[in-house]
Amino acid sequence: MSIFKGKKILVTGGTGSLGKELVRHLLWNEQPEIIRVFDVDETEQFEFQHELKGYEDSVRFLLGDVRDKERLSRAVEDIDIIFHTAALKHVMACEYNPFEAVKTNVLGMQNIIDVAIDNNVSKIIFTSSDKAVNPSNTMGATKLLAEKLVTSANFYKGARDCVFSSVRFGNVMGSRGSVIPLFRQQIKAGGPLTITDPTMTRFMMSMSQAVELVLRSVDMAQGGEVFIFKMPTVKISDLAEVMIEELAPRYSHKPQDIQIEIIGTKPGEKMYEELMTEDEASRSLERDDMFIILPEIEDELTKINKSAYAATSIRSKDYVSKDAVPITRDEVRAILKKDEII
Repeated sequence: MSIFKGKKILVTGGTGSLGKELVRHLLWNEQPEIIRVFDVDETEQFEFQHELKGYEDSVRFLLGDVRDKERLSRAVEDIDIIFHTAALKHVMACEYNPFEAVKTNVLGMQNIIDVAIDNNVSKIIFTSSDKAVNPSNTMGATKLLAEKLVTSANFYKGARDCVFSSVRFGNVMGSRGSVIPLFRQQIKAGGPLTITDPTMTRFMMSMSQAVELVLRSVDMAQGGEVFIFKMPTVKISDLAEVMIEELAPRYSHKPQDIQIEIIGTKPGEKMYEELMTEDEASRSLERDDMFIILPEIEDELTKINKSAYAATSIRSKDYVSKDAVPITRDEVRAILKKDEII
């Protein structure tokens, strides 16, 4: 039986790329009693509401901002599970508007924690980013602080049954925050396609993998963990060239006519990404499909049953993209096609 059957679920950022995919999967496969889609974007809500016509008895659309604690309190009444995906995610937008990122990504996270404790919500899953690891930009720093808030919430929830955990993503292919929509637009226009550095590497996961990680973490979470799917490493230049080969003919262009322009790294942008730090790795567990970072502090409130994860001590070093062998262009192509991105 689905652990979500008959549950009341809140998805913040519910009209974002991941939020929508979560809502669709839950509605179509898991039989929840109700899903509340909480988002600040009224146009996206309007369009998503039309897409989900026929599910009116199972979904509610709530307009609101995670910065507004009073609004959140109403939205969380009687909720069993919260998926917190709302965030400011674009690196450059956060660099130029740092306190706006703090207000949404940090203060908004604390608002979620407070109202979840007040309403004794069973499970709260926060969607973070690998940019939280050794952050070099504002977005990554706010995600790291939000992760810390989520873990610490398990220590001061008192006698309540709330379980707070995080999942840490790489770049989700096809999401609005990824480079793929930009590459598509540039190819459609006939080029040039702009990349920062041809040697830059990124961890990438498909949207279906992202949804799977979020849903699986609900069942596994005991409190304070960070769950990280193992992801392939992709060279940005390989991704660009595969997309040119596949998409240029669809837009009546010859692949060889689409030029690639090297524009250099942007402020706060790394040449490679990490899934965890060395310190985190020292207290992590490993499964065939994921890493599990355990909370640094344990006390009577957060006793972790490590055997329940069916995991071992960490063995591999495949959590730094510069040290992992990138997948081939054909493998990149296969992933893009499987998720119908190209």
